Amino acid sequence: MSQIFCERILFDLDGVLVDSLPTVERILRDWAASHGLDGDDAVARSHGLRDIDLIALIAPHLDAAHEARVIAEREERDFDGLGPIPGAPALLASLPPVRWGVVTSGTRRVARGRLAAAGLPEPGVLLAAEDFDRGKPDPEGYLKGAAALGTPPGRCVVIEDAKAGVEAALAAGMHCIGLGPGLSALPDGMLSARVPDLTPIRASALDEGLLLRVE
Repeated sequence: MSQIFCERILFDLDGVLVDSLPTVERILRDWAASHGLDGDDAVARSHGLRDIDLIALIAPHLDAAHEARVIAEREERDFDGLGPIPGAPALLASLPPVRWGVVTSGTRRVARGRLAAAGLPEPGVLLAAEDFDRGKPDPEGYLKGAAALGTPPGRCVVIEDAKAGVEAALAAGMHCIGLGPGLSALPDGMLSARVPDLTPIRASALDEGLLLRVE
């Protein structure tokens, strides 16, 4: 068991708190097919990226802002089959509300809808795609998240499931716990711990911060 002391936790959303990846991939594949693009390639390159950044990467001939709105409009209506990642309800319930937040590459309306569909609480600090100019792996989102929580970046722990998100957290000077199989190729030194889901993480609130125990 490893122990990590921090003051605040910043969570990614999709694949970390909400089991939404099948929905995300289905919508993205449908969008790619509508433009004659390779759905497998779009999905493989999408993890951790804002839609506008992904579209600029894989389809620079398209109006990225317009197409990102098209994808978001569908995501804002499609919440079927969403649920919490195992361990998410218990972990969030153990955290004081002022000590955690979410930084997601999706829009705020999508994030709020997915949290509600999964039966999870909405955090006081929720930063979404429209809140920063540069998406992950740029650290802007996580730096703004730390500032909104009133904590220096070095005293925050990020929980991420995507390589771009890990890189953003490390660039922000934060520790990072990696979740799921998508990070198996990352060197151990990049992550403070690895977990299959959130069930191995236990949090204890202290006067000066949080003690995380990772089994």
